[in-house]
Amino acid sequence: MTEMMLDIRNLKVSIPTERGTLNAVRGVDLQIARGETLCLVGESGCGKSLTATSIMGLLPRYARVTTDRFDMAGQDLTGKTAAKLAKLRGRDVAMIFQDPTSALNPTLTIGRQLTEGVMRHEKLSRSAAEARAIEMLDRVGIANPAARLTQYPHGFSGGQRQRIMIASALMGRPKLLIADEPTTALDVTIQAQILTLLGELQADLGLSLLLITHDLGVVAAIATDVAVMYAGRIAERAPARDLFAAPQHPYTKGLLAAIPVPGVTPRGSALPAIPGRVPGLIGTMQGCAFRDRCAIAAPECANDPVPRIEAGQGRFVECTKAEVTA
Repeated sequence: MTEMMLDIRNLKVSIPTERGTLNAVRGVDLQIARGETLCLVGESGCGKSLTATSIMGLLPRYARVTTDRFDMAGQDLTGKTAAKLAKLRGRDVAMIFQDPTSALNPTLTIGRQLTEGVMRHEKLSRSAAEARAIEMLDRVGIANPAARLTQYPHGFSGGQRQRIMIASALMGRPKLLIADEPTTALDVTIQAQILTLLGELQADLGLSLLLITHDLGVVAAIATDVAVMYAGRIAERAPARDLFAAPQHPYTKGLLAAIPVPGVTPRGSALPAIPGRVPGLIGTMQGCAFRDRCAIAAPECANDPVPRIEAGQGRFVECTKAEVTA
């Protein structure tokens, strides 16, 4: 039987605002098996980062998070307190944030930031924690790691800071790693290095990886499965190869059509674009959230609930018009 590192059912996140309740995540199901890489993709504003931070328990207190089921790293967290999640965070599950410049504390040395978590979770001595920090910095490609422990974040380049963030996430030897657009602020060459590094570490350590990105080129390079998110819900999920070969949801098709194909897309030609924008999520929403942007929308697309069509092996699409075959 496949061991699940993350199993969340009907995740909802609502945030009170002056204009009403923002229903940012509207019933998301996510399952990640041991050693699997699930890429969560979609436009900005679809709820990807909020999903990640809610899993980690890092949303503000005024945000309301509910689930029907929440199992993570072998622990049932359904209805459990924040203290229970805090014991797992940094040990069994860790997160790489989008911007290492803001995620790293500029007033603390790299060594202090790397060792603090394991000294708390594992009760390691400072010397033992520093030895592990040196090991992890070396593993992520930071030269002369012992000497770098006394340096501050401003002494490193952007790519080096992202490597330090990865080392920090791995300090507790987690089972599940969540990476929120970890290559967005980096140039193309460094992006490739970071992705290669993540793949190598995952293979060596047996990590499960939830990678959040809007870059479908990254998805093609690293994903086992892909979940396409739109307006706070998963519109389609499929093995990466199947999704790229035969996308089913009109939104997924629109995203893929906007990617130029070398040798196929004429140089200088205009790429197809999805008209409109992601709808606001304040208040209730009925029917398919994509219907106002969809070329094949029909009157029944306004009905609730939107049907979920399943085709085995974890593949499904939420669409009235789709016809998924196994």
